[in-house]
Amino acid sequence: MARYTASVCRVCRRSGEKLGLKGGRCLTPKCAMDKRSRPPGRQLGRQRRVSDRGLQLREKQKARYTYGILERQFRRFFAQAVRQSGITRENLLVLLERRLDNVVYRLGFADSRSQARQLVQHGHIMLNEHKTNIPSCLVKEGDTISWKQNSTKTGYYNQLAQSIGAKSVLSWLSLDKQTLVGQVLSLPIVDDIDAKFEGKSIVEYYSR
Repeated sequence: MARYTASVCRVCRRSGEKLGLKGGRCLTPKCAMDKRSRPPGRQLGRQRRVSDRGLQLREKQKARYTYGILERQFRRFFAQAVRQSGITRENLLVLLERRLDNVVYRLGFADSRSQARQLVQHGHIMLNEHKTNIPSCLVKEGDTISWKQNSTKTGYYNQLAQSIGAKSVLSWLSLDKQTLVGQVLSLPIVDDIDAKFEGKSIVEYYSR
């Protein structure tokens, strides 16, 4: 499976803002954006003006890296958003939020989406009491997300059970902090999502 293996801190520096790709580290003084906010690479004396196409590409890349998706898969999500009724940019954002790895992250089971994706791929997460290792599968209203029985005996789970009380979840999700079982109360809406990218620019990028 292809995946991005370079430094994710370079992605934040290139985009010009924190994308939360390293979880809790992004909130500490060790964050690369706090140390070196300039874009990576050799710095020229004079910065060139970014074209409209370049700005659209930048927003698209922000969305890709935020959710940890490669280009081909992102195009499939966009094509699915176009086929649905309604506003394409909102459909795309909702589809991305419905990914299982994102829901695991939103429930507080992981500090970052990449860590959540790893939990799913290693078979620690149950969807509707069935084991799944597909991070990109889409959850539906009423779905439950829980832990595999054997995974509740791990040190990570025990540490999570002690710290989960300080975490909060979004309004379209619920979490039983005693059993660490989450549920999808409803599909997310745009107002529930703190997107760090402009969906309109992504639509314009793929529409050319």
